[in-house]
Amino acid sequence: MEKPKIYLDTSVVSYLDQQDAPERMAETRRLWEKIKTGAYEIVISNVVSNELANCEKAKQIVLAGYLRQIPYILIHVDDEMVALAEQIVDFKILKQKSFDDCQHIAAAIVADCDAIVSWNFKHLVNPQTMKGVKVVTALRDRRDLLIYTPSSLIDEDNEND
Repeated sequence: MEKPKIYLDTSVVSYLDQQDAPERMAETRRLWEKIKTGAYEIVISNVVSNELANCEKAKQIVLAGYLRQIPYILIHVDDEMVALAEQIVDFKILKQKSFDDCQHIAAAIVADCDAIVSWNFKHLVNPQTMKGVKVVTALRDRRDLLIYTPSSLIDEDNEND
């Protein structure tokens, strides 16, 4: 059986070292341990790299250490992804001010990921975005892109074992 291809947005990587949110940090680290077993094919885009570059230097170093623990595919946002991100804005799924989140979704769709994992409830892990993404993937004849929190992905995998 083929490994699920999972896109990690910036919030997942960031919560690996989020001392003010110990529960989410613990859940993210639990997912990280599963990732380290090779259970998933991981995809990250340069949008993640750019957003992580805005963290404090000490946190950047810690997060870079975590990223060295896993194999992942780094994709660069291209014209097709930007056009798709713009369509997400045009369809009013997300607003222009959330364009980085639109690019996360677009990168995951174009990279043919099975799911995107995020702690971003405002823009990604919510029913409106999930419905909108389903419309976009259908219109573009792409596979459905599921959207999970780290906890829900682990829980679903445990149910399927």
